[in-house]
Order: sequence, then C-alpha cells, then structure tokens
Amino acid sequence: MKITAGIDVGSTYTKAVIIDDTKKVLGRIIKPTGFKLTEVSKAVYEECMQEAGLSSDDVDYVIATGIGRHQVEFKDLHVTDLTASARGAAFLFPNTRTILDVGGQTMKASRLDERAMVKSFRLNDKCAAGTGAFLEKTARYMGFSTKEIGPLMATAREPVPISGVCAVFAESEVINHLSLGTAPSDIMQGAIESLVDRSVQLMKRVKGEEEYTLIGGILRFQTMASSVRKLLNADVNVPPPEVVQFVAAQGAAILGLRRLEKLSEEKKRKTSNVA
Repeated sequence: MKITAGIDVGSTYTKAVIIDDTKKVLGRIIKPTGFKLTEVSKAVYEECMQEAGLSSDDVDYVIATGIGRHQVEFKDLHVTDLTASARGAAFLFPNTRTILDVGGQTMKASRLDERAMVKSFRLNDKCAAGTGAFLEKTARYMGFSTKEIGPLMATAREPVPISGVCAVFAESEVINHLSLGTAPSDIMQGAIESLVDRSVQLMKRVKGEEEYTLIGGILRFQTMASSVRKLLNADVNVPPPEVVQFVAAQGAAILGLRRLEKLSEEKKRKTSNVA
C-alpha cells in the first residue's frame, strides 16, 4: 500500500492530509500558520501522522502547496495551490470547471479543462476587502469571534451595502453603520454580500462555466454559498464543512500518488531498456 501526504501552508492556516492508494483520508489536521512556516508545517505533518497512526517511514511521498510551500523542508515536491486545488476539487466533484477559493488573505478563481488542468485564473490579493480577513476583522470590530459569524448572519434581516473597494474605506462604512444603530447581523451580511460580488466578478473574468465548486475557509458559512448561487443563477458545489478548507492539501496528496505511479513507470522502462 502506498501512502502520500499533502501539506498546504496557507497565509492564515496550515493543513495536512494523509491518504492511502485508494485515496481514503487517513489523517487531517489544521493549525494557524503564524510566522514560523517551517515549524508549523512540520508540527501539522507530525500531528497528522499521529492521527493516522503512522510514522514518517510509512509515508512514501509528500507534496507541499500554498504560499509557504517552499518552507516545507521534508517535502519531495511542491506545486502551486491552483494546481493542488484543481486536483482536489476534481476528485470531490469530477465535473468541476470553475473553482472559487476564498482564503484568509487571497481570493482565487480558476477555470479547468476536462483533465482538471488550469486553463485560466485570476487573483484578488491586492486588498483585504476581497478576502476572508475582512469578514473576520469586521466581526472582531463589532465584538464577535470568527465562530460567531455564521450564527450572526443567520439573523440578518436588512443587509446594508458595504461598497468600499479598499479595506480601509470598507471599515469606515462599517463604523458609520454602527454609529447609525444598524444591527451587527445586517452589517455582517452586507460584508459577505460585498465579498460575493467581488468573487462573482472574478469568476466572470476567467470566463467561468458550470460546474462551479467553492472552497476555502469562508465557505464554512452557508450564507456565502447561497449568495453566490443567487448571483450566478446557477448551482454550486461546496464540500462538507470539515473538508472545505482541506481541498488543496488533499489535492496535493492525490498528486503524490500520481507522482509515485510515474516514478514506478520510469523505473520499469529503465529496467526494460537495460535488459
């Protein structure tokens, strides 16, 4: 049995997934990234192996992805998060053609071909107003934790517009709404609808087409997916809450299996030529 691992070192969280050659998940761990990328990637990997009941000798191949992929010292190979996400999304939803990935510091849209290869992509990483960080910052400003964002939005009645294209201006709008006595739930819902508007525009720029698959930490909040469905006037795929943040890490692990297959084929060819 072959076992591979995918390590996704994101700007906000670092994730690890270990799978076997049937693509069954044996372990899955997530931790805040912080500033010590080398240390956190190792810690997440070790904890994931512990959860799976494995040692490093049991793992045949490790692929790193994410913004901190170059800092993973124990990797065998690294790939971009776009490539890893495409493979992970296609595994979960084989007919995926467009991916929206909303992370803590970036938002990415990509269009895939029938082989789950990235044909085009666009990033929105110039301002926090287009990322999950803005939602978390808005919640903290109003005295709520990240875990309370979902329940808070569920009580929204009249969302207010947050139109600022920059996080600084958007924050000023939030402050103004609070001073006018606007309910925090309506402000929170307005913030996520602003994020949805940006995400849909990003998908249009890559000429997105069905099927759409949404991934990333912000997709833990069902309101996000519901708003995207409404604005696109199309259905969207969303992995289960316990999986939605691990798609790139799982995709990296799956790519590890493919890499092992290729290495095995190359070895057979060399042996055959020598004979």
